[in-house]
Amino acid sequence: MKPVSLRSILFASLLLALSWPAFALDLADPLPVNPLLKVGRLDNGLTYYIQKNSKPEKRVELRLVVKAGSILEDDDQQGLAHFTEHMAFNGSRHFKKHELISYLQSIGIKFGADLNAYTSFDETVYILPIPLEAKEVKGKRSNLETGMLVLEDWASGLTMNDNDIDAERKIILEEARLGKGASDRMNRQLYPELFSGSRYALRLPIGKEDIISNFSHDVIRRFYADWYRPDLMAVFVVGDIEPAAAEELIRAHFSHLKNPPHEREREYAKIPVRSQSAGLVITDSEATSNLVMIRYPTLPAKEDVTLQDYRNSLIKILSSAMLNQRLQELTQQAAPPFLAGAAELETIARGYESYSAMAYIGRSGVQPAINALIGENERARQFGFNQAELERSKKMLQRSYESQYNERDKSESSSFVAEYARNFLTGESIPGIANEYAYVQMLLPGISLEEMNRYAQESIPDGSAKLVAYLGSNKADEAIPQTAQLVSWVNASEKDTVKAGSDKLLPASLMAHSPAPGSIVSESRNKQLGLVEMTLSNGVKAILKATDFKSDQVLLSATRFGGQSLFDNADTFNARYAVPAQYGMGLADYTPTDLQKIVSGKSFTFQGSLGNYTESFSGYASGNDIETMFQSLWLRFAAPRQDPDLFAAFISRMQDLSKNNMAKPETVFGNAVPATLYNNHPRLALAPKPDDFTQVAMQRTAEIYQDRMTSARGLTFILVGSFELDKIRPLIATYLASLPAGEIPLAYRDLNIRPVTGVMKRAVYSGTEDKSQVSIVFAGAAQYSRAEHLRLQAMVEVMNLRIIDVLREKLTLIYGGGMSGVIERIPYQNYRVGISLPCGPENVDKVIAAAFAEVDRIRQQGPTPDELSKVKLNWITNLKIAMNTNEQWLSYLQEATLYQTDPAEILTLEKRINAITQDDVKQAANRYLTPDNYVQVVLYPEQKK
Repeated sequence: MKPVSLRSILFASLLLALSWPAFALDLADPLPVNPLLKVGRLDNGLTYYIQKNSKPEKRVELRLVVKAGSILEDDDQQGLAHFTEHMAFNGSRHFKKHELISYLQSIGIKFGADLNAYTSFDETVYILPIPLEAKEVKGKRSNLETGMLVLEDWASGLTMNDNDIDAERKIILEEARLGKGASDRMNRQLYPELFSGSRYALRLPIGKEDIISNFSHDVIRRFYADWYRPDLMAVFVVGDIEPAAAEELIRAHFSHLKNPPHEREREYAKIPVRSQSAGLVITDSEATSNLVMIRYPTLPAKEDVTLQDYRNSLIKILSSAMLNQRLQELTQQAAPPFLAGAAELETIARGYESYSAMAYIGRSGVQPAINALIGENERARQFGFNQAELERSKKMLQRSYESQYNERDKSESSSFVAEYARNFLTGESIPGIANEYAYVQMLLPGISLEEMNRYAQESIPDGSAKLVAYLGSNKADEAIPQTAQLVSWVNASEKDTVKAGSDKLLPASLMAHSPAPGSIVSESRNKQLGLVEMTLSNGVKAILKATDFKSDQVLLSATRFGGQSLFDNADTFNARYAVPAQYGMGLADYTPTDLQKIVSGKSFTFQGSLGNYTESFSGYASGNDIETMFQSLWLRFAAPRQDPDLFAAFISRMQDLSKNNMAKPETVFGNAVPATLYNNHPRLALAPKPDDFTQVAMQRTAEIYQDRMTSARGLTFILVGSFELDKIRPLIATYLASLPAGEIPLAYRDLNIRPVTGVMKRAVYSGTEDKSQVSIVFAGAAQYSRAEHLRLQAMVEVMNLRIIDVLREKLTLIYGGGMSGVIERIPYQNYRVGISLPCGPENVDKVIAAAFAEVDRIRQQGPTPDELSKVKLNWITNLKIAMNTNEQWLSYLQEATLYQTDPAEILTLEKRINAITQDDVKQAANRYLTPDNYVQVVLYPEQKK
């Protein structure tokens, strides 16, 4: 297991029932398997994992995981591991081509969003969530039984029809086309050096286009026969099902699978140890950022097998956290050495790890970035850390585990499956959060500063061989280093003298004293929705909904009208960046780095934003940290901070990050679509350019922030989650009722951003790769209602079914793409429906024609009963899950509060979905997909101009 990432949270606690002080740990003991999980193996070698979990109810997560990826491909099979994954959806023993996806859609599963798969170097993973029927019908195969049949077919029953293979070639080539660009080109140069000539550099999962286009059919069948075998497979069943029933299904569907008589040995690629230092410079005209990476020799990565291993992993996490906190602090300067930096001992492939350091380069240049990276590494290696740093990191780590433990019985089944798949693929330990929380409680206090510093000394490389790589833009104004310079700079920096670090003394909490409280003037209850509605002494309102959806989650939201619209065009950029600039300077007396240290061990966030027409505030807190979230909120209103150095750092960072934005063709195209649609309106928020930030001034952004973000007038704070009303009332009185609430305008100003009318077509030429993108946007005035918005959304989803079925599967013109749409209520009631279709330049006309043919068909015929049923069932399936989440309730209550609509309509959403008719969708298509009013923008490569 890798505790550095947020863990999947397990379900119950057996170990914590023990008395911890009396429970002695023997560090030589092996780590157990989560007692709530059943792991077994069939006689043919297939492994299975089963766990009962009722979050969400009436749903089971199925997975088929195969230890076969691109690394196993023969020379004539490059790309065929991934191709095999595609063929799993193109016909099998029990499902003809197109039948599988159609069936799954008919039970509420959406292709791409729910049903999916991926192929990597060492594995292929098939993802299949299955909704369970409320009541099974006798004589009819259940959804779960059918799902297991799907997994069985994936494992051993793919038909691999010649014609289906040939048709899929075009789709995979389109997928490969999507991945092309600066990153792909640079990675193909980097990987051979990064992996020291290992097979990993030679077997990118997407493969080689000439092989994909020309391989003989038996070549892919050979891959399937060699590697899709039970001793390399695992089946996962996690969800609302009894384990005995799940095990019976697994045995029934997979016991008959046989391994090939002369099976090939499944070997893992080796990564040679680098013996000499080398520099590498890779540049590209379309690169949008510059970075330097220092990769030290690979080391064998040991799996966590014993409690001692687990303790060692905690030390590793703490060391990485402290070092990276120091690197982050370096960015809080007027002239930082880099935009962002990181260093850690990381896993780079199964069985291998390597120490790496990297930094995104800003205006200071490459050498200062290298000096800063090496300097902090050397400071930690030579002098270690201090006790205050260690205590903060321990608090953060312990709080992470505590939060996961608190949510142990509210965890989604999908999160369990992801962790168990890692156990099968890489040996990650799976003791369960109950065990892990106990380990952390007992082991963490005993980790001393002395052993932390010893670990830093041993793990941070000292003068060993290394690869120093620079990746960036080749624009004329870039200071591109030479390969020899890179190694020379690193070697010189390793010899520089460094001094021990120091730590600033900071308070233990954000506020030394609570503000003078206000009061709750009135309180009422909405029994139908389980709400408590309050009016506070400063005029602010609050709506509270206590839930048990999560055990340790409280969400907050507040939105009102106003926003950037209240400021003139001359203030466009000051208004746009007022909030991020202000937050970049900290609050009260503390810098952003100070704030991180003060609240270490706390689990909360709070964020404000200034949109075009609204001001929004949002937050999250664990149950124990609600007051800290309120303190942060209060200070953001009452104690904004100005710091010229940090403001200068913000401006320089934003300019450096945006200077190469327009080198990327997708960004050029992304700007062209709204610019064309809205006739180059000056208030459009396009991709930022460095010159934008020359118009941003500290004093003016502070004034705008003061105008709109320091008064709570007109706000209704909505809180949803796991809180007790009696405990949260005094916090609301203290922090929300005492917020400043001075007079400010509470209406937005219409910026008059309107779409062009008629038909407008534009071609955009950018990029070197042979790739295009088609954007078709229908937009205009509309009449909003909840029912009408649902009708438009149903039309969009039916069109998405057809885009996949026709443009991808039947015509093989695209890999991905789709339609999206919305009816907005402000600043005027309007609709916008967009179709986005990446494709090859040679297919642009065909793609446009096919898209409009489907537009015409839905206008003329509407959806079929089957199509509309699939859309409704998917919506209702997801709605039943969403209604048991804090996020759904917060979103709906916020919308109802802002637009003054009836929040009880959330209870009738399923009824309104079921009321949509075929004719409703047809009429919506005729209202919104009008052939005489749209904007069409097409991206072509520069060479086509």
